[in-house]
Amino acid sequence: QVQLVESGGGLVQPGGSLRLSCAASGTIFSINRMAWYRQAPGKQRELVAGITSGGSTNYADSVKGRFTISRDNAKSTVYLQMNSLKAEDTAVYYCSANISPRGYSRRDYWGQGTQVTVSP
Repeated sequence: QVQLVESGGGLVQPGGSLRLSCAASGTIFSINRMAWYRQAPGKQRELVAGITSGGSTNYADSVKGRFTISRDNAKSTVYLQMNSLKAEDTAVYYCSANISPRGYSRRDYWGQGTQVTVSP
């Protein structure tokens, strides 16, 4: 079965950087849109960044100019480079991907999440 696994989270000081990775595994036929979401305590889940199979990207206003989403189709992996991190970026970050598994209909898959904490 298809799985998504995030990695790269951790503790970083304000102004620091982290790079998150999300690797998809399983009998994948194709992956269309991939995205990163986050959820902070007491807040709703929000879209951070998305990227289509063709490389088109979109970002939340709060992260524009600081975060960059990219993907490596050969590795079925999506990345989120996070620079100039702020305390308000603290959240659990989740990877999402729209995937067509071999023999199954297309659907969205989610990773387990990785914690990002920005603190002095």
